[in-house]
Amino acid sequence: MTVDSSMNSGYCSLDEGLEDCFFTARTTFFRSAQTKHPSKNVCKPAEEPRRPPTLQEVRQKIDSYNSREKNCLSMKLSEDGTYTGFIKVHLKLRRPVTVPAGIRPQSIYDAIKEVNLAATTDKRTSFYLPLDAIKQLHISSTTTVSEVIQGLLKKFMVVDNPQKFALFKRIHKDGQVLFQKLSVADCPLYLRLLAGPDTDVLSFVLKENETGEVEWDAFSIPELQNFLTILEKEEQDKLQQVRNKYTEFRQKLEEALRESQGKPG
Repeated sequence: MTVDSSMNSGYCSLDEGLEDCFFTARTTFFRSAQTKHPSKNVCKPAEEPRRPPTLQEVRQKIDSYNSREKNCLSMKLSEDGTYTGFIKVHLKLRRPVTVPAGIRPQSIYDAIKEVNLAATTDKRTSFYLPLDAIKQLHISSTTTVSEVIQGLLKKFMVVDNPQKFALFKRIHKDGQVLFQKLSVADCPLYLRLLAGPDTDVLSFVLKENETGEVEWDAFSIPELQNFLTILEKEEQDKLQQVRNKYTEFRQKLEEALRESQGKPG
Protein backbone atom coordinates (compact mmCIF):
# COMPACT_ATOMS: atom_id res chain seq x y z
CA MET A 1 0.00 0.00 0.00
CA THR A 2 1.35 3.44 -0.94
CA VAL A 3 0.20 6.87 0.16
CA ASP A 4 0.23 10.18 -1.71
CA SER A 5 -0.56 13.69 -0.45
CA SER A 6 -3.36 14.97 -2.08
CA MET A 7 -19.85 4.94 16.53
CA ASN A 8 -20.87 2.23 16.90
CA SER A 9 -22.04 0.02 14.03
CA GLY A 10 -24.92 1.19 11.86
CA TYR A 11 -25.50 4.64 10.43
CA CYS A 12 -25.36 7.84 12.44
CA SER A 13 -26.09 11.32 11.23
CA LEU A 14 -23.42 13.99 10.79
CA ASP A 15 -24.77 16.07 13.68
CA GLU A 16 -24.72 13.12 16.04
CA GLY A 17 -21.22 12.14 15.02
CA LEU A 18 -19.78 15.59 15.64
CA GLU A 19 -21.64 16.60 18.78
CA ASP A 20 -22.43 13.58 20.89
CA CYS A 21 -19.98 10.91 19.82
CA PHE A 22 -16.65 12.68 20.27
CA PHE A 23 -14.59 14.45 22.87
CA THR A 24 -11.48 16.55 22.40
CA ALA A 25 -8.59 17.72 24.51
CA ARG A 26 -9.34 21.30 23.47
CA THR A 27 -12.39 21.32 25.70
CA THR A 28 -12.70 18.22 27.85
CA PHE A 29 -11.71 14.60 27.82
CA PHE A 30 -15.12 13.51 29.07
CA ARG A 31 -18.05 13.23 26.72
CA SER A 32 -21.54 14.20 27.74
CA ALA A 33 -23.72 11.36 28.89
CA GLN A 34 -25.99 10.38 26.03
CA THR A 35 -28.72 9.38 28.44
CA LYS A 36 -28.93 13.01 29.56
CA HIS A 37 -28.84 14.41 26.04
CA PRO A 38 -30.53 11.91 23.74
CA SER A 39 -29.85 12.51 20.08
CA LYS A 40 -32.71 13.44 17.86
CA ASN A 41 -31.22 11.23 15.19
CA VAL A 42 -31.79 7.50 15.47
CA CYS A 43 -29.07 5.12 14.30
CA LYS A 44 -30.18 2.92 11.46
CA PRO A 45 -29.30 -0.76 11.12
CA ALA A 46 -26.30 -1.62 9.01
CA GLU A 47 -26.79 -2.94 5.51
CA GLU A 48 -26.90 -6.66 4.89
CA PRO A 49 -23.60 -8.05 3.55
CA ARG A 50 -23.56 -8.56 -0.19
CA ARG A 51 -22.56 -11.68 -2.10
CA PRO A 52 -18.96 -11.47 -3.36
CA PRO A 53 -18.98 -10.85 -7.12
CA THR A 54 -17.64 -13.38 -9.62
CA LEU A 55 -14.51 -12.69 -11.66
CA GLN A 56 -16.61 -11.74 -14.67
CA GLU A 57 -18.69 -9.38 -12.57
CA VAL A 58 -15.52 -7.80 -11.16
CA ARG A 59 -14.15 -7.28 -14.67
CA GLN A 60 -17.39 -5.65 -15.79
CA LYS A 61 -17.52 -3.43 -12.72
CA ILE A 62 -13.90 -2.34 -13.20
CA ASP A 63 -14.54 -1.50 -16.85
CA SER A 64 -17.59 0.53 -15.82
CA TYR A 65 -15.64 2.21 -13.02
CA ASN A 66 -12.73 3.17 -15.27
CA SER A 67 -15.06 4.59 -17.90
CA ARG A 68 -16.38 7.07 -15.30
CA GLU A 69 -13.05 7.87 -13.60
CA LYS A 70 -11.83 11.28 -14.78
CA ASN A 71 -8.67 11.71 -12.65
CA CYS A 72 -6.45 8.97 -14.07
CA LEU A 73 -7.03 6.88 -10.94
CA SER A 74 -8.30 3.78 -12.66
CA MET A 75 -8.40 0.28 -11.21
CA LYS A 76 -6.33 -2.55 -12.63
CA LEU A 77 -7.34 -6.22 -12.63
CA SER A 78 -4.68 -8.89 -12.14
CA GLU A 79 -4.68 -12.39 -13.59
CA ASP A 80 -5.32 -13.90 -10.15
CA GLY A 81 -8.59 -11.97 -9.82
CA THR A 82 -7.33 -9.32 -7.41
CA TYR A 83 -7.28 -5.68 -8.42
CA THR A 84 -5.65 -2.43 -7.33
CA GLY A 85 -6.87 1.15 -7.21
CA PHE A 86 -7.06 4.36 -5.21
CA ILE A 87 -9.14 5.57 -2.28
CA LYS A 88 -9.13 8.93 -0.49
CA VAL A 89 -9.40 9.09 3.29
CA HIS A 90 -10.48 12.23 5.14
CA LEU A 91 -8.93 12.58 8.59
CA LYS A 92 -11.45 13.94 11.09
CA LEU A 93 -9.54 13.51 14.35
CA ARG A 94 -10.69 15.70 17.23
CA ARG A 95 -8.15 14.52 19.80
CA PRO A 96 -4.38 14.97 19.64
CA VAL A 97 -2.29 12.14 18.23
CA THR A 98 0.93 10.95 19.82
CA VAL A 99 4.23 11.24 17.96
CA PRO A 100 7.88 10.78 18.97
CA ALA A 101 9.19 13.81 20.88
CA GLY A 102 10.78 16.43 18.64
CA ILE A 103 9.07 15.09 15.53
CA ARG A 104 6.17 16.98 14.02
CA PRO A 105 3.96 14.96 11.65
CA GLN A 106 4.64 16.07 8.10
CA SER A 107 2.19 18.49 6.56
CA ILE A 108 -0.38 17.02 4.24
CA TYR A 109 0.97 19.40 1.64
CA ASP A 110 4.50 18.00 1.82
CA ALA A 111 5.81 14.93 0.06
CA ILE A 112 5.49 11.81 2.20
CA LYS A 113 8.72 10.01 3.07
CA GLU A 114 9.18 6.62 4.69
CA VAL A 115 10.05 6.83 8.37
CA ASN A 116 11.45 3.99 10.43
CA LEU A 117 9.66 4.04 13.78
CA ALA A 118 11.47 1.01 15.16
CA ALA A 119 14.11 3.17 16.89
CA THR A 120 11.74 5.63 18.57
CA THR A 121 12.24 6.36 22.26
CA ASP A 122 9.74 6.51 25.09
CA LYS A 123 9.68 10.32 24.88
CA ARG A 124 6.51 11.38 23.12
CA THR A 125 4.47 14.47 22.50
CA SER A 126 0.93 15.24 21.32
CA PHE A 127 -0.12 17.03 18.16
CA TYR A 128 -3.41 18.02 16.55
CA LEU A 129 -3.69 16.92 12.93
CA PRO A 130 -5.46 19.42 10.63
CA LEU A 131 -9.14 18.63 10.18
CA ASP A 132 -8.87 19.15 6.41
CA ALA A 133 -6.26 16.42 5.95
CA ILE A 134 -6.94 14.08 3.02
CA LYS A 135 -4.73 11.14 2.08
CA GLN A 136 -4.86 9.27 -1.19
CA LEU A 137 -3.94 5.61 -0.88
CA HIS A 138 -3.07 3.05 -3.53
CA ILE A 139 -4.29 -0.29 -2.23
CA SER A 140 -5.41 -3.69 -3.45
CA SER A 141 -8.73 -5.47 -3.23
CA THR A 142 -7.33 -7.55 -0.35
CA THR A 143 -6.23 -4.56 1.74
CA THR A 144 -8.32 -4.47 4.91
CA VAL A 145 -9.56 -1.55 6.99
CA SER A 146 -7.07 -2.53 9.70
CA GLU A 147 -4.18 -2.28 7.22
CA VAL A 148 -5.43 1.07 5.93
CA ILE A 149 -5.50 2.50 9.47
CA GLN A 150 -2.03 1.17 10.28
CA GLY A 151 -0.66 2.58 7.02
CA LEU A 152 -2.12 6.03 7.68
CA LEU A 153 -0.71 6.16 11.20
CA LYS A 154 2.73 5.13 9.98
CA LYS A 155 2.78 7.80 7.28
CA PHE A 156 1.85 10.46 9.84
CA MET A 157 4.44 9.06 12.30
CA VAL A 158 1.64 8.46 14.82
CA VAL A 159 2.55 5.93 17.51
CA ASP A 160 -0.91 5.61 19.05
CA ASN A 161 -2.54 2.21 19.27
CA PRO A 162 -4.39 1.61 15.95
CA GLN A 163 -7.36 0.31 17.96
CA LYS A 164 -8.03 3.91 19.03
CA PHE A 165 -9.11 4.71 15.47
CA ALA A 166 -11.86 3.53 13.14
CA LEU A 167 -12.59 3.91 9.45
CA PHE A 168 -16.06 5.05 8.48
CA LYS A 169 -17.80 5.20 5.15
CA ARG A 170 -19.71 8.41 4.53
CA ILE A 171 -22.73 8.45 2.24
CA HIS A 172 -25.60 10.75 1.35
CA LYS A 173 -29.04 9.31 2.04
CA ASP A 174 -32.45 10.98 2.28
CA GLY A 175 -30.82 14.42 2.31
CA GLN A 176 -28.51 13.55 5.22
CA VAL A 177 -24.82 12.80 5.50
CA LEU A 178 -24.54 9.44 7.22
CA PHE A 179 -21.59 7.52 8.63
CA GLN A 180 -21.18 3.78 9.07
CA LYS A 181 -18.28 2.27 10.98
CA LEU A 182 -16.48 -0.36 8.94
CA SER A 183 -15.24 -3.65 10.32
CA VAL A 184 -11.47 -4.05 10.52
CA ALA A 185 -11.80 -6.95 8.07
CA ASP A 186 -13.72 -4.97 5.42
CA CYS A 187 -11.96 -4.17 2.15
CA PRO A 188 -12.36 -0.46 1.26
CA LEU A 189 -11.42 -0.88 -2.40
CA TYR A 190 -14.28 -3.32 -2.91
CA LEU A 191 -16.68 -0.74 -1.46
CA ARG A 192 -15.13 1.90 -3.74
CA LEU A 193 -15.69 -0.36 -6.74
CA LEU A 194 -19.34 -0.96 -5.86
CA ALA A 195 -20.05 2.75 -5.32
CA GLY A 196 -18.12 4.02 -8.33
CA PRO A 197 -15.56 6.84 -8.46
CA ASP A 198 -17.90 9.64 -7.29
CA THR A 199 -16.78 10.65 -3.78
CA ASP A 200 -20.14 12.37 -3.22
CA VAL A 201 -21.71 8.91 -3.32
CA LEU A 202 -19.15 7.30 -1.01
CA SER A 203 -16.09 8.56 0.81
CA PHE A 204 -13.94 7.28 3.67
CA VAL A 205 -13.29 9.07 6.97
CA LEU A 206 -10.84 8.23 9.75
CA LYS A 207 -12.17 9.08 13.22
CA GLU A 208 -11.60 8.18 16.83
CA ASN A 209 -12.93 4.76 17.72
CA GLU A 210 -15.56 5.66 20.28
CA THR A 211 -16.97 2.84 22.38
CA GLY A 212 -19.09 4.90 24.78
CA GLU A 213 -16.48 5.15 27.55
CA VAL A 214 -12.91 6.38 27.69
CA GLU A 215 -10.64 3.34 27.72
CA TRP A 216 -7.78 4.75 29.77
CA ASP A 217 -5.97 1.41 29.78
CA ALA A 218 -5.37 1.81 26.06
CA PHE A 219 -3.17 4.87 26.68
CA SER A 220 0.50 4.73 27.59
CA ILE A 221 1.97 6.59 30.58
CA PRO A 222 3.54 9.32 28.37
CA GLU A 223 0.17 9.84 26.64
CA LEU A 224 -1.66 10.18 29.95
CA GLN A 225 0.98 12.65 31.15
CA ASN A 226 0.48 14.68 27.96
CA PHE A 227 -3.27 14.72 28.55
CA LEU A 228 -2.74 16.00 32.10
CA THR A 229 -0.44 18.73 30.78
CA ILE A 230 -3.07 19.80 28.26
CA LEU A 231 -5.82 19.82 30.89
CA GLU A 232 -3.70 21.82 33.33
CA LYS A 233 -2.97 24.40 30.63
CA GLU A 234 -6.66 24.66 29.75
CA GLU A 235 -7.51 25.04 33.44
CA GLN A 236 -4.96 27.84 33.91
CA ASP A 237 -6.19 29.61 30.76
CA LYS A 238 -9.77 29.43 32.01
CA LEU A 239 -8.81 30.73 35.44
CA GLN A 240 -6.96 33.64 33.87
CA GLN A 241 -9.99 34.48 31.74
CA VAL A 242 -12.18 34.55 34.86
CA ARG A 243 -9.66 36.73 36.73
CA ASN A 244 -9.45 39.17 33.81
CA LYS A 245 -13.22 39.36 33.58
CA TYR A 246 -13.73 40.22 37.26
CA THR A 247 -10.72 42.57 37.33
CA GLU A 248 -12.31 44.54 34.50
CA PHE A 249 -15.68 44.45 36.29
CA ARG A 250 -14.08 45.72 39.52
CA GLN A 251 -12.36 48.58 37.68
CA LYS A 252 -15.61 49.69 36.06
CA LEU A 253 -17.48 49.44 39.37
CA GLU A 254 -14.85 51.50 41.22
CA GLU A 255 -14.88 54.09 38.44
CA ALA A 256 -18.65 54.33 38.66
CA LEU A 257 -18.46 54.79 42.43
CA ARG A 258 -15.90 57.58 42.10
CA GLU A 259 -18.04 59.37 39.56
CA SER A 260 -21.15 59.05 41.75
CA GLN A 261 -19.29 60.42 44.80
CA GLY A 262 -18.37 63.58 42.91
CA LYS A 263 -21.97 64.35 42.03
CA PRO A 264 -24.44 66.14 44.36
CA GLY A 265 -26.99 63.83 45.93
